[in-house]
Amino acid sequence: MKNDTKKLKNQFRINEQIRVREVRVVGDDGAEVMPTRKALDLARQEGVDLVEISPNAQPPVCRLIDYSKFLYQQKKRQKEMKQKQVKVEVKEIRFGPQTDEHDYQFKLKHAQEFLEEGNKVRAYVFFRGRSILFKEQGEVLLLRFANDLEEYGKVEQLPKLEGKKMFLYMAPKKAGVAKKSQQKRDRELAEEAEAKAVAEAKKARVEANGLANAKGGDALKKLAEASED
Repeated sequence: MKNDTKKLKNQFRINEQIRVREVRVVGDDGAEVMPTRKALDLARQEGVDLVEISPNAQPPVCRLIDYSKFLYQQKKRQKEMKQKQVKVEVKEIRFGPQTDEHDYQFKLKHAQEFLEEGNKVRAYVFFRGRSILFKEQGEVLLLRFANDLEEYGKVEQLPKLEGKKMFLYMAPKKAGVAKKSQQKRDRELAEEAEAKAVAEAKKARVEANGLANAKGGDALKKLAEASED
């Protein structure tokens, strides 16, 4: 924490450290370009500091603020940004050169979940002993794996043999980029159609009840008129 504060102090110039001819002072009421000497006088009158927040602007941008308060705001902002940063992990998926279909599908499902969670996937085929003879088979398996996950991730590195392992690296697609599978689209369409049918049936029942009530009312009215006669 002390190191962070020290870095912040070295990052911003204040008061007499600001040696340009004029500055742009920003505040709640807007911004005004003025001589640096005038800005320093304003800071003294208000009992605050003149803090340079954008030194590369023309002219440099400054704020009238208590320097301790300014540093606190900066540290708080940095902390919030760190908390919002998503930590990306690399999840490993291991295959053998002759992985059976059931095991393949099981690992494919896990890889899909990893990518949907925003993690990277490092899949590899481990060649034990003479199984290195099946390296082409391992490459085909990894390429199939990448193809089956194309809706959820993108290939960062194609299958590459490193020692006794052949690696494939995949990264998650950005949120909202992954395409929906045909099965998922069909399911959503079916759910929409079912909801629409239920709504229409309910509407028809309401209209039928209203019509029945109206007819009943007319019948009662006629009956009453007949009795009066």
